[in-house]
Amino acid sequence: MKSAVIVFPGSNCDRDLAVAIRDVGGIAPVMVWHGDTELPEGLDLIGVPGGFSYGDYLRSGAMAARSPIMRAVSQAAERGVAVLGVCNGFQVLTEAGLLPGALMRNAGIDFVCRDVPLVVEDAQSIFTSRYAQGQTISIPVAHHDGNYFADAATLDRLEGEGRVAFRYAGPVNGSARNIAGLLNAAGNVLGMMPHPERRIEAAHGGSDGRGLLEGLLELVAA
Repeated sequence: MKSAVIVFPGSNCDRDLAVAIRDVGGIAPVMVWHGDTELPEGLDLIGVPGGFSYGDYLRSGAMAARSPIMRAVSQAAERGVAVLGVCNGFQVLTEAGLLPGALMRNAGIDFVCRDVPLVVEDAQSIFTSRYAQGQTISIPVAHHDGNYFADAATLDRLEGEGRVAFRYAGPVNGSARNIAGLLNAAGNVLGMMPHPERRIEAAHGGSDGRGLLEGLLELVAA
């Protein structure tokens, strides 16, 4: 699987994501600087990592979304390349218009860092095919601005279109309808607030996040 991970100033999870992709797929991703204007050719996956891009100034993800490389990421997504945005990466994808809604301060205005149970709402996407519909998995979260928000009409549309990939099994941060992971209309872009790259082997406390990358790898191999 040929992949790339975007590197923004202030990000601190880009290497975590790169190592997870390498360990699952066997090939290390290309690390692409945010100031570049082009991506490597023939990519199967683009990772937009977690962290605190640009120090979360202005709004989380807002400045990173306007980095030169994001134009190339948007164009690749339009061509059908898989794009995975984790935590701050989810924030970047909403700010870039690749996903609807916004990520706001947690309801308790606290930083949340713990393992949380997620329910797999859509086991048919390219990211979730290794999970069972309704399966509960455990993935760690680490965020301060992880409260997914959209107006009621947008939420109804997203649910009606089957674009909610994961929900929190219980209250975590006040997210509208407990949304933890969201797909674009084409199903090739996933924004996810929890960190699947931190749960890919037993040494991490479990491997529930591994299936997300394995599903992509299986699709590419096919």
